[in-house]
Amino acid sequence: MSETLVQATGRRKTAVARVRLVPGQGAVVVNGRELQALPLTLAQRAAVLEPLRLAELADTYDVRARVDGGGVSGQVGALRHGIARAIAALHPELRVRLKREGMLTRDAREKESKKYGLKKARKAPQYSKR
Repeated sequence: MSETLVQATGRRKTAVARVRLVPGQGAVVVNGRELQALPLTLAQRAAVLEPLRLAELADTYDVRARVDGGGVSGQVGALRHGIARAIAALHPELRVRLKREGMLTRDAREKESKKYGLKKARKAPQYSKR
């Protein structure tokens, strides 16, 4: 098992990603599976690898991540956020570049809770005149 360099947590909606960066050749393992084995679109794979590509560290570190909660899109966002935070902790000089690209900003948008008397958060029952 490789020596952990840095750990970071990424969040998006209800998804949480615990990310570890270890010295390696650029392998990304999520929940014990390689990134290529996951059912992701090309855009989602690119989003996960974007912080490493931007920092030019794609073939320097392996990423080991555990992702829980949320859906696929939320998990991808949480993973991207976690990787960016780990890189910023390891290389403080890259923090400004990652921040400028919006990778260190936590996207706090979550589903609004349902209100009593309504069907959803804001949708009211259909009005009946008679």
